[in-house]
Amino acid sequence: MTDSKFEFTWEKTRKYLLWLALPLIIGILMAALIPQPSIGLIYLSSSIDAYSAKDLLTQISYAREHPEISAVVLVLDSPGGTVVDTEAIYLEFLKLRKNKPVVTSINSMAASGAYYLTVGTDYAFAKPTSTVGNIGIIGYLPSTPMIFEGIISTGPYKLWGSPRDTYMRQIEMSKQGFYNAVKTGRGDRLKVGPEVVLSGQIWPGSEAQKYGLIDELGTQSDAIEKAASMAHVHNYRTDNLANLTLYQPVQAGGFFATSADGSTLPYPKEPGVYMLYIPPMTAEQK
Repeated sequence: MTDSKFEFTWEKTRKYLLWLALPLIIGILMAALIPQPSIGLIYLSSSIDAYSAKDLLTQISYAREHPEISAVVLVLDSPGGTVVDTEAIYLEFLKLRKNKPVVTSINSMAASGAYYLTVGTDYAFAKPTSTVGNIGIIGYLPSTPMIFEGIISTGPYKLWGSPRDTYMRQIEMSKQGFYNAVKTGRGDRLKVGPEVVLSGQIWPGSEAQKYGLIDELGTQSDAIEKAASMAHVHNYRTDNLANLTLYQPVQAGGFFATSADGSTLPYPKEPGVYMLYIPPMTAEQK
């Protein structure tokens, strides 16, 4: 009788324990099926041109399409580049921000077009000595129209694209577009007016923070923590999105001009309109 009662009690206890454990087992199985949230890292460590832009656009698209990517950190070390490619990346970051926070971490440099990308994100960190700013446009004036013997064109600017004054107006429009992006992106955080913003100056991170061009002094890990906080995730991992996309970057033919001895010069090799920081040239480069 005692054994029967013991068996009955144990059977009852086992069923009770099973019912207690069942929700835990279900929870573990569900957690295993739900991907761990990720903070996606996008690195730009070169000039902005057609090649680097295609790489970044692929990564932004991946972040937008994959729900496990909860937020993105844009890690910058770039002098900027072409206007059209910079604007393409900027517009895609604006789309991404509608659903996921994007935070910038400036390593050594976010100048000109790279800073344009910065104002397209939600929050910006830089180191105290990072190089920030150089807001504005540079461009090469088109050649003066002339007659070439043996070449017939159907208009005076068929070979040149536009007169010089039209080109100057295009540069002015691009400059104002840059300023509007800064003013819109930074909003009330911007502490200086157009006379400072459009001066073309480049500032250390500590001064850029004082002017409201960035939000905070900090490192890449600070930017990751901020992105996770904005996305309201805690148990997260970080992923370099370049490693997750199927796109294989194409090696560029060289963005910058080279001297006769083969050394790289700090200005682009192709004429055009650029959001680009060109550092002072050394005596050997001149």
